[in-house]
Amino acid sequence: MKATGVRRRVRPMSLADIPQVEEIEREAFPTSWPPSAFQHELRFNRIARYLVAVEEAEDAPSVEPPAAGGLGRVLVGLRRALASTDGPAERVLGYLGLWLPADEAHIVSIAVRASHRRQGVGELLLLAGLELARQEGRTLATLECRVSNHAAQALYDKYGFRRVGLRPRYYSDNLEDAYVMALEGLDTPAVARRLAELRGRYRERWGEADLQVGV
Repeated sequence: MKATGVRRRVRPMSLADIPQVEEIEREAFPTSWPPSAFQHELRFNRIARYLVAVEEAEDAPSVEPPAAGGLGRVLVGLRRALASTDGPAERVLGYLGLWLPADEAHIVSIAVRASHRRQGVGELLLLAGLELARQEGRTLATLECRVSNHAAQALYDKYGFRRVGLRPRYYSDNLEDAYVMALEGLDTPAVARRLAELRGRYRERWGEADLQVGV
């Protein structure tokens, strides 16, 4: 079913997003320890790129035209200032972490709010991450995935990832194995056409979304 009335976009994560991103991480990975050091990743890890999928909050303040006269402009300014203290105008729905060593793009994490799962957010983040990797000139995308996470594997299969290895006892919380999955040829016309086709299908199902991932 296509979503209506919701404005979604993917953009680079900022330091201001970290509190919401940490909430999502706790929801998605409650047994993982230690938690991710997002501030360090954003400020100091030169090969890291983090993206967030956001939507404008339903109660985001509307932009009012200035009323005539000086008093009217003052009142509008006060309303805007008070509204800005209510909370962020954008709600972070999910995030994706990408490392870019050499010619590879390694997806280190992807997570979505529990309230927004199965609504295309994870796929939107994957689309954006692969587009960013292509813009950065990478030729290979890799990731690890729990062997029991069949839903995630189905998404990665859809985008052309193949199982190329197995990491035994990879996850520290329950010592579950991980598949190593890879998508080769990111820089080829064939993969570009495939991603364009999948983005068109995404648009038909979930509606338009902005990918603001330019390097």
